[in-house]
Amino acid sequence: MTNSTEETDGGISFSIPIPEGVNITITGKTVKVEGPRGTIEREFWYPGLHLQTEQKDEGNEVVIKSDSTRKKIRAIAGTYTSHIKNMIIGVTEGFFYKLAIVHAHFPMQVALTKEGDAVSVSNFLGERKPRIAKIVGGVKVELKGKEIVVSGINKEAVGQTAADIEQTTRIKGYDPRVFQDGIYLVDKGVGMGT
Repeated sequence: MTNSTEETDGGISFSIPIPEGVNITITGKTVKVEGPRGTIEREFWYPGLHLQTEQKDEGNEVVIKSDSTRKKIRAIAGTYTSHIKNMIIGVTEGFFYKLAIVHAHFPMQVALTKEGDAVSVSNFLGERKPRIAKIVGGVKVELKGKEIVVSGINKEAVGQTAADIEQTTRIKGYDPRVFQDGIYLVDKGVGMGT
């Protein structure tokens, strides 16, 4: 997926091609991306930036335009381009993060809660009370032996859930070179991580 950037006399223009099977609707400040894996909706607003869909000979594309060529406007337009590309990748392929469960001193138990909205880590460094990490909505968490696979269509939600699980086992008051117990990120990428 390649995007093009044009700088005209009156401003800048970023264009992102829309692949087959993906439908993008722009209503006011809201961009809705629909694809085979689901739907993502997000608000984009910055003064002086305009988002619209256009039809070209090669196919449809999303165009981010501005009348200004200021550095800050150009940076925000680039950020919007990245967000929209990630939304397109999310609804077509998805994102995954793999985490490894490591324990040497105390065998910890990792399980999903009954409601399925959090991950529970019991017996971490011999603690009696389990540590809980929330799962952000729309994210799927699978436990496969000593590995946790976090997957979904929204890159920010998948990344936040993986970070929350990793931070749950952060060690305070112990030497991390000796007590290497914890849950650590080992792999991430595009797809569903199977």
